[in-house]
Amino acid sequence: MYKILNLIGRDKQLFINDIDRYSDDLHSIVSSSFFLVIGGAGSIGQAVTKEIFKRNPKKLHVVDISENNLVELVRDIRSSFGYIDGEFKTFAINIGSLEYDAFIKNDGQYDYVLNLSALKHVRSEKDPYTLMRMIETNIFNTDKTLKQSIKNGTKKYFCVSTDKAANPVNMMGASKRIMEMFVHRNSKEIEVSMARFANVAFSDGSLLHGFNQRIQKRQPIVAPNDIKRYFVTPQESGELCLMSCIYGESRDIFFPKLSESLNLISFADIAVKYLENLGYEPYICKDEDEARELAKTLPDEGKWPCLFTKSDTTGEKDFEEFFTDKETLDMDRFENLGIIKNELDFDADKLESFEKTIKSYLHSLSWTKEDIVREFFKLLPDFAHKETGKYLDEKM
Repeated sequence: MYKILNLIGRDKQLFINDIDRYSDDLHSIVSSSFFLVIGGAGSIGQAVTKEIFKRNPKKLHVVDISENNLVELVRDIRSSFGYIDGEFKTFAINIGSLEYDAFIKNDGQYDYVLNLSALKHVRSEKDPYTLMRMIETNIFNTDKTLKQSIKNGTKKYFCVSTDKAANPVNMMGASKRIMEMFVHRNSKEIEVSMARFANVAFSDGSLLHGFNQRIQKRQPIVAPNDIKRYFVTPQESGELCLMSCIYGESRDIFFPKLSESLNLISFADIAVKYLENLGYEPYICKDEDEARELAKTLPDEGKWPCLFTKSDTTGEKDFEEFFTDKETLDMDRFENLGIIKNELDFDADKLESFEKTIKSYLHSLSWTKEDIVREFFKLLPDFAHKETGKYLDEKM
């Protein structure tokens, strides 16, 4: 934990005072409840699962499409915490499948359902097919599992949103903002809460996780030098989600309060700290070719080739924000957790039209990115989509 905190420019955990304050109550609630964690083998899902497991729930089921990540989750939990009195099981199932529907039909009895499944990368809008899968995962599967939870009498449904849903500029953030609208539609029949938070440091697939891969493969470290982000640790992401799930009132969205403990830091600055922590001196290269070539020799000299450039790809937001100036906040209930308070607000006709149109594209097996963007604008008329024609897959 300390090593990650040091790399992201902090010396203490964000939510420790709130977690300590509610420690006994959290344990009492969790230890008497049944939980389902969807998408529980991803970085945030694993963190949430651990936070639940270590408080001894009566039942904890974890569903994820990744068989390998579930295996690692079980090994990690057994090695760290051992066993619980209640039932702990994992299921390698796609939540969009008939197998998942059968699983829910034959069990489905949970007090709390937490949905952490998502396509989270901005780069997922690079082609119309991955973009459509993002819509199915982030929006329609959330809506589906919400309806199943209502049918099964679940007490509370939690799902993870993103800071990029506040004034979105990319399709990923916009898909999560639309997901929030679908969640509102279901909130008439079940209590729901959500969370928006910063980048999770060293989460699977993240740029910081990529630093580990580059070192192992003796490849250059590449990072933008003009983008600053807020970072939370994996454990903090799990704590934030659990607190929102247990203590959020219906339609609440929890987020980390900005403070001296949560500072903006650039990816390039983290790369420098990361390399220095490993004992390497960063060597700034002029282009990709030089960086690739020097990766063959520089590490033996105690240096590591780095390429720090300006960002020019589609969907990058210049700054991060957890809420907009139109949203109502509660900044007093918790010390380091802010809450966006939402009244019931959705346009049923527009949501129905969006769903009908997108599913007609799926049925026809034919659509373009422009088709989908057009439908997004109908729900988000102020959507500030940035299309540069260049995507992260086109860079090293």
